[in-house]
Amino acid sequence: MVYVKICGLTNVHDALAAAEAGADMVGFVFYPDSPRYVSPAQARAVVAALRTHFPEVRTVGVFVNATPEAVAEILAYCDIELAQLHGEEPAAWLHASSPLAGRAYKALRPRSQAEADQLAMEYALPCALAAQLDAPALLLDAHHITVRGGSGQLADWEVAARLARQYRLLLAGGLTPDNVTRAIQHVRPWGVDVASGVERAPGRKDVLAMRAFIRAAKENRS
Repeated sequence: MVYVKICGLTNVHDALAAAEAGADMVGFVFYPDSPRYVSPAQARAVVAALRTHFPEVRTVGVFVNATPEAVAEILAYCDIELAQLHGEEPAAWLHASSPLAGRAYKALRPRSQAEADQLAMEYALPCALAAQLDAPALLLDAHHITVRGGSGQLADWEVAARLARQYRLLLAGGLTPDNVTRAIQHVRPWGVDVASGVERAPGRKDVLAMRAFIRAAKENRS
């Protein structure tokens, strides 16, 4: 089964629609410079609605260079299960006795295969821990000079395919209902992650696009 994460949610309506369509994970962006930024209070209300109607859906907070203490505080306040670290956070936050150990995974935006291999060795969660958390070992996103996720730019599928053979990989970067089937067939990832590819505006999802994306992803086997 291919896991599906719908990211950049900002309201209850879109979150419930994503869950109803079959999303396994939903993500909330706590990076203030993102057009999909959501406040902790907003995210808390959305998560509460999900817990009532779709308690099985995993929740993820997306952070960029926040302190581990600040991340842990938001996770607790919002009742969010996992943190996705999308900045230059040190690997020690994942593998040492930090507030995020066993609660976070790293997003990579490598510029080459060599860089991807090196970062994966440093940051990837051990397979047993990732399985225990029911989480990816890594997320691979497209490299972009200024935008940290949600750029609509395709990740390098050749790099992704190599990583996916070794790790529970969550593939992001430019995925849409039209290309997710090809992406899964090429990369064979553990899961796929979409934000801009199912939107009518930043932070506002297109319900029909979400349904089409999830249906296309679920028809594949990684």
